[in-house]
Amino acid sequence: MEHVLSYMTFIPLAGAVVVLLLPGKSHNLIRWVAAVFTAPPLIMAMWLFANFDPAKTGFQFREEVAWIPAYNIKYFVGIDGLSISMVLLTALLCFLCIFASWGIDKAVKGYFALFLLLDTGMMGVFVALDFFLFYIFWELMLLPMYFLIGIWGGPRREYAAIKFFLYTLFGSVLMLLALLALYFNSEPHTFDMTVMIAQANKYGTQPLPFWPFDQLGWGFQHLVWMALFIGFAIKIPAFPFHTWLPDAHVEAPTAISVILAGVLLKMGTYGILRINYPMLPVATADLAYWFLGALGAWNIIYGALCAMAQTDLKKLVAYSSVSHMGYVMLGMASFTTQGINGAVLQMFNHGTITGMLFLLVGVVYDRAHHRDIDGFGGLAAIMPVYTGVTALAFFASMGLPGLSGFISEVLVLLGTWQKFPVLTILGASGVILTAGYLLWTIQRIYLGPPNEKYKMLPEINGREMFTLVPLGAIVILVGVYPSLVLDLLRTSLDGINQVVVPHLHL
Repeated sequence: MEHVLSYMTFIPLAGAVVVLLLPGKSHNLIRWVAAVFTAPPLIMAMWLFANFDPAKTGFQFREEVAWIPAYNIKYFVGIDGLSISMVLLTALLCFLCIFASWGIDKAVKGYFALFLLLDTGMMGVFVALDFFLFYIFWELMLLPMYFLIGIWGGPRREYAAIKFFLYTLFGSVLMLLALLALYFNSEPHTFDMTVMIAQANKYGTQPLPFWPFDQLGWGFQHLVWMALFIGFAIKIPAFPFHTWLPDAHVEAPTAISVILAGVLLKMGTYGILRINYPMLPVATADLAYWFLGALGAWNIIYGALCAMAQTDLKKLVAYSSVSHMGYVMLGMASFTTQGINGAVLQMFNHGTITGMLFLLVGVVYDRAHHRDIDGFGGLAAIMPVYTGVTALAFFASMGLPGLSGFISEVLVLLGTWQKFPVLTILGASGVILTAGYLLWTIQRIYLGPPNEKYKMLPEINGREMFTLVPLGAIVILVGVYPSLVLDLLRTSLDGINQVVVPHLHL
């Protein structure tokens, strides 16, 4: 299928235009039109999955057209094993989140138009192979997400939206400076990522002749690497750039929380693997080996302890994301086959599991109109089907064998043990903390005698189950047969890994 990646990226944008042309009072029509325009990218993503050749190196389904020739800027898209997993995840979650947004009744036209625009921005980030194009799509996500939180969010929505905007904008400025530095140091000047990767060893590594870089032994590569890393770390979010996330999650509508956790957080680690690792291999070897590993272990423990202290169910899930993304950073820092494959598999698995968790929080919030963990009790007797689906998501999040969260965390720990035994032990202890706060949450919300106040809560409905069943099926399927995703990743990730490994000081 020619131009499949362009169709996947821009069909939602066309949908946004169509939605804006519809009568504002036709709420159901707007919802269904939005759903129709998110379906083709999902179908095309499944076609890509079926036709992608995991044994091939390099990028597949490439499209390359001159865009601004005077500055050697191109419309250049393509996918490899790293990006196809994220494309699949984005297409699935965007389709499901349209149905999770059915309850939105305020400025319906604006909500769905912005959501479709956000879909285009996210998909574009994962397929762009021109750094200028990548940056445009990266920035394109910022505006709709700001309004989706700031207009349709909770009581403190303006604060959460502004905080998200400022954090992300700060990271974007650093990314822009790094992008320009790489452009002017490439020969000929180009934003083509494949050319930048091929020229990686030409970027300067000699220490810069001014303080403090001369003391640290940092060269051009190290400075650019750190600028890019901070921009991406804000999205992960890595400590100490994580503070925007709980506020954004708590105030965002349910579907936007799913997108935040399921897709946007992955863009941080995706950017590091797509840009920092292959373009700046010397700096990656110097800075990522211990630094990123220690940061990942800290994220795991810190996020889990913060989650344990929460009384708001949505904030607990938000902090659990901080913890689980720590496994991604830990695996990336190991530079082993198991570690880096486990890290990207964890990116995919976290998107499906946490997507389920936020959808489930939305189900109970729509009925009880609060998320206070201590305010429920006995929901298992009142909503048994809902409780069963929640148990599946909770057990997957805590890494129960047979479910998808287990295999990705085990691969990360297997890969990391070869390089950082102490960090591996710290990371493994996060599994115990995760089990602790999730089991405690199950006990307080779902077990025990039913709360008389909520004994008439209606059971989960068909539309809500429609959004959860595909994610639950993937959690079980990948847990039993992880090669379904791992086979897509291996060749591409081995190629990225081998660019950096020769520069490691072991």
